[in-house]
Amino acid sequence: MQPTEYDLVIVGGGLAGLSLACALRDTRLRIALLEQQAPCRPAGWDARVYAVSPANTRFLQEIGAWKHMAAERIAPIQAMQIYGDGGARLDLSAYQSGIPELGWILESSLMACELWENAKRQGNLTLLCPGTPARLEMHSEAAVLTLTDGSALSARLLVGADGRDSWVRESQGLQAIDTPYGELGLVANFDCQRPHRGIARQWFRADGVLAWLPMAGDRISIVWSTADDHARQLLALAPDDLCERVAAAGNHELGVLRPLTPAAAFPLRLMRVPRTVAPRLALVGDAAHGIHPLSGHGINLGYQDAKALADLLAATPDWQDIGSERLLSRYQRQRREETLVMQTATHALHELFRNELPGLRPLRNFGMNVTNGLPVLKNLLVRYAIGAF
Repeated sequence: MQPTEYDLVIVGGGLAGLSLACALRDTRLRIALLEQQAPCRPAGWDARVYAVSPANTRFLQEIGAWKHMAAERIAPIQAMQIYGDGGARLDLSAYQSGIPELGWILESSLMACELWENAKRQGNLTLLCPGTPARLEMHSEAAVLTLTDGSALSARLLVGADGRDSWVRESQGLQAIDTPYGELGLVANFDCQRPHRGIARQWFRADGVLAWLPMAGDRISIVWSTADDHARQLLALAPDDLCERVAAAGNHELGVLRPLTPAAAFPLRLMRVPRTVAPRLALVGDAAHGIHPLSGHGINLGYQDAKALADLLAATPDWQDIGSERLLSRYQRQRREETLVMQTATHALHELFRNELPGLRPLRNFGMNVTNGLPVLKNLLVRYAIGAF
């Protein structure tokens, strides 16, 4: 059977893969996107939410997805309150920094479903769902992907957007260096007794890092990054007991909490991928990198991967080979610096607050308090928080 020919085949229909496809809607590229299962919305609220930076909000606007997302399910972040483990505090404010908001909190499935609907309407895109890859062969002129149903696709460029355990990356022998944190990220949503006023709160605690993210209405979503054993203890609690434990860990800042979604947890690890491109191959999103969630930048890196690669492909003349490693190396170089900075900063911050060397706790809390009194430095941190670098 002859392979069906495309210019670009994207393996993985998550947020990074879908946004890449949608960003190329006005090009002459023939695109196929392979995904095993279409995204769907939960009956209530999605326990997995993301903080989307202003830069990536603009990206979602540019590709036509943002305007269709339900505004009543989106919450702006107006300020951040960060607490150390020894009485320190750091306050970041959109108003004081002269910007409308620090970012937006959105449910993962809200973005995924809207991007999927956009993709379904896209004239130059074929959605192959359900579709499962079985074999990938790289030839001088094309990448040939064979599916489990026996059909085959050929493409000048194949993009792996299939997550941290990327089949594409593994099949081509691209190394991923994993550093497990020995932690789980526990997520859940709650109704709050008191309004959150658009403030994201984060506590560096002896038992991990706890973040409260403001959702639409008087609701919050939490991410509690904590040791495996402690996370399992939290997961085993009855819903009301978990509410009390989370409220107490956050000093009852928002009063009584009530369960909105069941708790879930996922393992945390730092993942570095030294090579994210090869002849006829590029990686985006979680297939290309992994960071600790305390910075909230995971999906922002993925969206910027998609934007950078889409901009490169859209600007490439028809006569030029979009699968050449020389061209793709430009994408790798462009994304390497931001990814490295985010990974290094996040990992260092995590290790700083996990380290219990004598004298280090008062020193790191002193540093937070000093930073809180320096407006220029705080504005730099705001730029980091909104992805403006």
